[in-house]
Amino acid sequence: MAGHSKWANIQHRKGRQDKLRAKLFSKLSKEITIAAKMGDPDPEKNPRLRLAVKEAKGQSMPKDNIERAIKKSVAGEGDDYEEIRYEGYGPNGVAVIVEALTDNRNRTASTVRSTFAKTGGNLGETGSVGFMFDRVGEVIYAASVGDNDAVMEAAIEAGAEDVESSEDGHVIYCADTDLNEVSTALEAALGESESTKLIWKPTTTTELDLEGMQSLMRLIDALEDDDDVQRVTANFEASDEVMEQL
Repeated sequence: MAGHSKWANIQHRKGRQDKLRAKLFSKLSKEITIAAKMGDPDPEKNPRLRLAVKEAKGQSMPKDNIERAIKKSVAGEGDDYEEIRYEGYGPNGVAVIVEALTDNRNRTASTVRSTFAKTGGNLGETGSVGFMFDRVGEVIYAASVGDNDAVMEAAIEAGAEDVESSEDGHVIYCADTDLNEVSTALEAALGESESTKLIWKPTTTTELDLEGMQSLMRLIDALEDDDDVQRVTANFEASDEVMEQL
């Protein structure tokens, strides 16, 4: 598991989830509002909204928060938001993709550029690192939902492309355009997932030592603290020994 999966494990292990939960709910609410604004406010008729709601539920976001976020779209909130992707290099040449939802493009670009510069990185042009990632769907299940063979069988039946199973859980990948269908089939077979979303999956990775990981974490922490930033992905790889020292 590269970049995104490792990073999720870091945050969980360091006990940062409670601290980040309010900010996480805010980002999830924004995504739900935008998804509802761009289509039908009924999740059953709007695949993007359905996925946003599924991800929010997977993160234990209260039902009231979800309903409130959908109502905001009906009330006209979120009209000014646009989706922007930033690409650049972090410390040690690690490729970084930053996904943002903003109502002020100049403010967000300035903050993201400054954050890269202050933490030893460099913001590039769109497309400068994107070729090192594939856009795919990712569905994550706890290890307890079944053994590797059972999950693999369910994933194949659902139309998924790949499965990575470990003691931490099962990560199922599919084509980005198939995520709604695949996640629905998986839910019928395995129950509610821990996470269902579109991600940037690294096709090539950069190996980091402890010092390199600490430098990269400073960049990602600072980016994720920005309210405009929805998600950060990096193509790092690190040994278990390094991960355990973080």
